[in-house]
Amino acid sequence: MVFTTLAAIPVAAGALVLALNGGLASAAGPTGSAAAVTFDYVTIQAGESLWQVAQTIAPSADPRDVIAEIVSLNRLDIDAVEPGQRLALPMAYTAAN
Repeated sequence: MVFTTLAAIPVAAGALVLALNGGLASAAGPTGSAAAVTFDYVTIQAGESLWQVAQTIAPSADPRDVIAEIVSLNRLDIDAVEPGQRLALPMAYTAAN
């Protein structure tokens, strides 16, 4: 019984890892492989805020919506930024779109 339990631990751990990473499969395209996504980036300058970045990259959009997308994309805890910080820009506001 001890050996069976010890053998089952790695199997259970593997099943847990697969269950937790299962959301990654939904990002795969129709062929089953995830497409590479590239982003445009901006480097924050001294005295620059996310509000200024939002107005620069999307002058006709509501800056609050653009800031929310930048914060979400970059997984920021707060909407404050520091000089030299490099942030990915949402694809909806890049030069390619």
